[in-house]
Amino acid sequence: MIFVSLGTQDKPFYRLLEALEEADIKDRIVVQAGFTDFVSKKMEIHTYLDKDEFNNYLNEADIIIAHGGVGTITNALNLGKKIIACPRLSKYGEHQNDHQLQIVDVLYKQNYILRWLDGDDIEDVIKKVENFVPRPYVSNNAYFVEKLKAYLDI
Repeated sequence: MIFVSLGTQDKPFYRLLEALEEADIKDRIVVQAGFTDFVSKKMEIHTYLDKDEFNNYLNEADIIIAHGGVGTITNALNLGKKIIACPRLSKYGEHQNDHQLQIVDVLYKQNYILRWLDGDDIEDVIKKVENFVPRPYVSNNAYFVEKLKAYLDI
């Protein structure tokens, strides 16, 4: 199963769903679409999922396709999932700036994720998932908490 998360940004992200709709994909595709009002003949689309439903799909999925926000990507990395990140771009009115492109580029170059960019064939990227071995993700949260405690002298 492929789980697609478009995030909760208040702008639509049609480009990704249109590419998936046109692609020859046999897997079940479940989408949390947020503000992207899209009708599909082959994808199961939900506007929003509660936290438990979202986490169930995240756990069940073989592939995660996510917008370039760090929340879904980080959650999927923590689960050891194979991720294709698709940054929302300002030139399409999908976001106010291109910070998601910067996030996706860094994570891609460090071999944590695959990416789908303008001009890429989504089917080709999905095929790469089979042989993709993501770099294991290790959180730095404990390091930052200790630094903050030291700074605050607690």
